[in-house]
Amino acid sequence: MTTAESATLTTPSSAGQASLYQQLRGHLATLKLHDAAEHLPTVLDAAHTEGLTLTAALERLLAIEVDANQARRLAGRIRFASLPTPATLTDFDYDAAPGVDPALINELATGRYLQQATNVLLIGPPGVGKTHLAVGLARSAAEAGYRTYFTTAADLAARCHRAAIEGRWATTMRFFAGPTCLVIDELGYLPLPAEAASALFQVVSQRYLKTSIILTSNKGVGSWGEVLGDTAVAAALLDRLLHRSVVLNLDGDSYRLRAHHARGESLRATTTGTRQPLR
Repeated sequence: MTTAESATLTTPSSAGQASLYQQLRGHLATLKLHDAAEHLPTVLDAAHTEGLTLTAALERLLAIEVDANQARRLAGRIRFASLPTPATLTDFDYDAAPGVDPALINELATGRYLQQATNVLLIGPPGVGKTHLAVGLARSAAEAGYRTYFTTAADLAARCHRAAIEGRWATTMRFFAGPTCLVIDELGYLPLPAEAASALFQVVSQRYLKTSIILTSNKGVGSWGEVLGDTAVAAALLDRLLHRSVVLNLDGDSYRLRAHHARGESLRATTTGTRQPLR
């Protein structure tokens, strides 16, 4: 690196250099490269102390902007996803869910199923980790750059019902058709209104073979006719969901009950250990 190059990359020390420095910051701001503008002095100092070439200094400066841009995009995707908990796949307790294959979850975490519009059905009793896995998969999808949205079956039905009343049905259907990954949680937990089956079927039909659905339910697929109140719609719904899908049947004890029992055992142990002998 020449002396002249070094002089132009250091923090400005003369009126001419100061003017050039301010122009450079102004150019970065005009181009909306705000993070690059903010870190310009640091990069210029590093270029001088580390002897960076002009190309290396520019690469470092623009890498800062790219990283910040990607972080903002990810934050936006996470906000849009409306995930109900901070759960991740790495937090999942496989020991408490022996029926879950870690290799399969790791494969799903790659997001390749999204490229093939494959659905994921998580079925099992309450408290075995269905929502945890659904949130973790949704988070992984968002981190991989996919547009993701989380809702419950009851909220989806209520939103579609309001849309039908207010004349926004088409707009709402486009909204639910949009995300590459749509999570529909808790099908079967709450009674659904009569029109819910139609709304859910419309959403599934619009996404069929185009984008993926992650669906959790505490009811086996054989009971969905009862859940939806319409066996014909349930059969058509399952036909589309199962055509290209991964089905995970989870079992085991509820993690909430396990935690409750663990707290009880801990309390009993503490009480026993501190009890004073009778005199």
